[in-house]
Amino acid sequence: MQRRAAGHRTSARRRIVTATAWAASIALSASLVSPAPARAEPQPTRRELTARQKKLADDAEKLSEQYNGLRVRLAQAQRAAKVAQGNAARQQKALDEARAHIVRLAADSYKNGPVDPAVAFASSGDPQAVLDKSATLNYFARQESTRVAQLLQTMQAAEHARKSAEARTRQVRELTDEANRKRKELQTKLKKVEAKLGFGPGARTGAGPAVNVDPGGASAKAMGAVRAALSQRGVPYSWGGGSASGPTYGTAQGANIKGFDCSGLTLYAYAQVGISLPHYTGSQFTAGTRVSQSRLRPGDLVFFHSDLHHMGLYIGGGTMVHAPQTGDVVKISSISGRPFAGGVRVA
Repeated sequence: MQRRAAGHRTSARRRIVTATAWAASIALSASLVSPAPARAEPQPTRRELTARQKKLADDAEKLSEQYNGLRVRLAQAQRAAKVAQGNAARQQKALDEARAHIVRLAADSYKNGPVDPAVAFASSGDPQAVLDKSATLNYFARQESTRVAQLLQTMQAAEHARKSAEARTRQVRELTDEANRKRKELQTKLKKVEAKLGFGPGARTGAGPAVNVDPGGASAKAMGAVRAALSQRGVPYSWGGGSASGPTYGTAQGANIKGFDCSGLTLYAYAQVGISLPHYTGSQFTAGTRVSQSRLRPGDLVFFHSDLHHMGLYIGGGTMVHAPQTGDVVKISSISGRPFAGGVRVA
């Protein structure tokens, strides 16, 4: 009886284990076939979006100036490659001419070679002429041989410089293309954040009321640049924007709108008074005489941040006119509260 009861209990336990495993298998299969709905990620608050927009806009301005700097370097590399190519071509031409001269000398020597010099000297009506001709051929052969050797060395150096300059151009072009690609990616991210914030594309809102600027000892050209920059208030910020001839504008909806970035605005302003500046904050930082913040005058270039990724045109009273960042327009702002990196006087 005890053995039979124990057998019944063992059988019952097996049935329970089997049933439990079967139920677990059914539950697992159901979870695989019909996964639980994913939890929706919480949407960022407007405050978080605004902070992200400011961070992206600042990163975009840094990248924009890096791109501007690479464009300047690319133009320099292209000019160097063109000069090196022209120099190599000139050296090749000189080398070819020297080689041709030696060929002619060799031909002359060959023509006169079969005649024994002693016979020619004895039978000639003018023995001195034979000696002079032989000496001349030998002299020029030696001279041209030396010249060819020198030209060959120069040609090799010129060719090396050409290849080096062209390699440098390719390298800078690749860096420029990469910076432009990153800039476009960042611009796409920024537009998405600004769309969530309800930011529309910038449009010119007008220069605003006239501003009286005290020259404070500034030169006529510096004041001319100030007036030119102030006339562009309300123009939208545009990456890579700015030229000597000024921006162009599309519709208020943003089609084909072009404007200024920070270094583009100062480039434009000084171009109006006949002073050419490169389209890059780093290059403009070395374009004139360095001045301290306490000695700034209207028309001085003012730079901010250790990497100089933002700048403006000082107009006096602790203020500047500048193109702040994407989504904004050219306007007057205080220079206080910004990490001042230096001032530069170009006129």
